[in-house]
Amino acid sequence: MDLQALKDTPPWDWPEGTAEKLLSVLRDEQATEPDRVLAAEMAGDFTVVNDELVEALLAILRNSEESPEVRARAAISLGPILQYADTEGFEDPDDVPISERHFQQIQKSLRDLHMDAQVPKEVRRRILEASVRAPQEWHKNAVLAAYSSGDNAWKLTAVFCMRFLGGFDKQIVEELENENPDIQLEAVLAAANWGVAAGWPQIAALIHSGRTPKPLLLAAIEAVPAIRPQEASEVLSGLIESDDEDIIEAVQEALAIAEEPAGEGEDDEDDIFPE
Repeated sequence: MDLQALKDTPPWDWPEGTAEKLLSVLRDEQATEPDRVLAAEMAGDFTVVNDELVEALLAILRNSEESPEVRARAAISLGPILQYADTEGFEDPDDVPISERHFQQIQKSLRDLHMDAQVPKEVRRRILEASVRAPQEWHKNAVLAAYSSGDNAWKLTAVFCMRFLGGFDKQIVEELENENPDIQLEAVLAAANWGVAAGWPQIAALIHSGRTPKPLLLAAIEAVPAIRPQEASEVLSGLIESDDEDIIEAVQEALAIAEEPAGEGEDDEDDIFPE
């Protein structure tokens, strides 16, 4: 079973035995690093994730002999299942592919590892980004520390986390004007998630500017119905004639969402981690 071939196959078409293959690669310290990174990435997919794969990912995270790249990828892969389990709960165990005990184990392990200054910076960043998908009390101080660190990589992580933690409207608005496009993008996504009204002038400016990078423009378009749905048609009308199909599609989707009754269309989540 070739991992790259699996990666190029939609997860719902993965053959029987894929979980066992991924587990074998994750546990094999003699496997090549690219294969272990790929296995760690795939292990978080909902079609295969289970308690055994969670244990293997946590074992990699805890192992200081593992490369930072493999450890960071293991952390990222735990994010989606953390969020799903936190949202769904465990009233019906069949609704969640991992046990409540392993959910709690993930949370404790990620907190302990993030607090360990000996863990490489990139791994700690990814741990924070993954763990915040199931918010706990310690996250607010951790995000504030990352935000005020003076390090742009940590600030990027902090603003990403603000998409999942409330109470950071002021910082989100500030970062909407950040000259770093990656941080600005995360601020737009956070502003959209929380409907940060104070960020409207910056969102509108990004849409009207002819120099906004495409990823940032697409995010700004998607933010419109979350912040000012009543102005969506007016603000987005100039983009409907764009030559870019992605922009046209984003505008059409934003306009459709803006017309939905309040409360609909709120369950979608973006699983992308910042770079």
